[in-house]
Amino acid sequence: MLTLIVGAVLAYGLFMINGASDKPTPALSQKDAPVEKQQEPLPEVPQEKWEFIDTLENQEVEVEVPDDPAEQKDYQMQCGSFRIQDQAETMRAQLAMIGKEAFIKTTDGKNGIWHRVVLGPYHGKRAAERDRHQIRKLGITTCQIWGWN
Repeated sequence: MLTLIVGAVLAYGLFMINGASDKPTPALSQKDAPVEKQQEPLPEVPQEKWEFIDTLENQEVEVEVPDDPAEQKDYQMQCGSFRIQDQAETMRAQLAMIGKEAFIKTTDGKNGIWHRVVLGPYHGKRAAERDRHQIRKLGITTCQIWGWN
């Protein structure tokens, strides 16, 4: 029963809108035309009253830069630590292919013999970071930067 009622309402609605687009729309008369309001003029732009603009132009920024390069800390970069010396030599050769001169430090400790591939010394951490980014492009992502001992 409900389905019949809903169907009848939809059919009646379709019947009512059928052909509605064929009828011409009536033209607007003068009294139906929208009335344009006169817009009020915009207020004047207020003048800014900022003092810091003038004071900042006359300020100087002082940055402390160490003049003596000996004050900068030296860094080293270790890119690998291997038990087999051939593996360390292979990594050293890979680094040499991109122009980085590495050396191998062999240490004998309580954990056995380790061959570490080390670059440096670098005067400042920025130089070490620059080389680490170049080495990362080669695919070696194990490099760590430490203070020089």
